[in-house]
Amino acid sequence: MNNTKKNRLPLYIGIPAILLLIFLRFGIYFMKSHGFSGLSKLLPVLLLCFILFALCTAVFFAAWVYQDCKRRGDDPVLWAIVVFAATPFMGLLIYFLRRSEIKTICPACGQRISLKAKYCEECGTHIKREDYSVMEKQGTHNLKFIIAGIVSMVLMLVCLTGFIVSAASGKGINTNAASDDRVWNLGTISMNYNTYLDDVWKLDFKRASEGFVEEQNMTIADADAQLLYADIFCGTVPDGATLVLWLVQGDTAKSVDVTSLSEPLVYPLNEFENGKIHVRLQINGVENTVSEIYIQ
Repeated sequence: MNNTKKNRLPLYIGIPAILLLIFLRFGIYFMKSHGFSGLSKLLPVLLLCFILFALCTAVFFAAWVYQDCKRRGDDPVLWAIVVFAATPFMGLLIYFLRRSEIKTICPACGQRISLKAKYCEECGTHIKREDYSVMEKQGTHNLKFIIAGIVSMVLMLVCLTGFIVSAASGKGINTNAASDDRVWNLGTISMNYNTYLDDVWKLDFKRASEGFVEEQNMTIADADAQLLYADIFCGTVPDGATLVLWLVQGDTAKSVDVTSLSEPLVYPLNEFENGKIHVRLQINGVENTVSEIYIQ
C-alpha cells in the first residue's frame, strides 16, 4: 500500500504543478499584454477551454495507461508521465508500440509468465488454462478513463475549431489602427528585430501581410514641450504601397504617411495629453524597412 502511494506521488505533485504553470503563463500573458483589450470575450474563453480540455484528455489517457501498465508489470508512473508530456496522441502511439504482454503469476514460484505459456519459464511447472482464464475474460479495463478522454478530446477540438473560425472571420477582433484598444493582427510579418530599449523603438522587417500593424506604447511626460522623432527608411516600395505612422491616445488619433521620408519626421505632441500613447506602424505593402522612433 505504501509503495503504491509512493509510485503515485509524482503524479499527485507533477500534474497540479503543470496546471499551475499553465495558468501562471496565461495570467502573466494577460498582464503583460494589458489584458485582452480589443478581443471579444469569447476568444480567450475558447482558448482557455481548449487548454483545459487538452489537459483533461492527457490526464484521462495517462490514467488509463497507468492502470494498464500495472496489469502488465511495467512502470506505470514512467509511462503515465510519457503519455501526459508527449501529448495523448504521440504518447499513446509510443506506448502501444512498446506495450508489454499481459502476464500472470506462476502458482508454484510466483514468477510472472505469459498468459499463453504452458510451462513456467522459471520452475517448469505446467500451467493449466483455468489458472488465468479469468484474466482473459476481463476485456477492456478502466473504460471510464477511455470514455472521459474521448469526450474531453471532442470538446477540445470543438473549442479549437470555434477559436480558429472566430479568429479567421475577424469577428470580435480589433484590427483598427485608429482604435485606443489593442490592435490584433490576423496576418504575419517577417522580422529582423523589434526592440524597445532606453525609450527608443527600433523596428526592422522584411515584409508583412497587408494592413499589418506593429505597435509600441510610449509615454508622454510633457506634451507641450516634447516631440516625436521618427527616422524611417523603406527599402522596397511597390506601386500603391504605403507605411503609415499612427499616434493614438483615447479619442485622439493622428496618422502620417512615412513611406518616403527624405529626412527624419519631427512631430509635435501638443494635441495629446501626458501619459501613455499608442505608436503604431501600419504596413501596407512596403518591404525591407528600418525604423527608429522615440519621444524626446
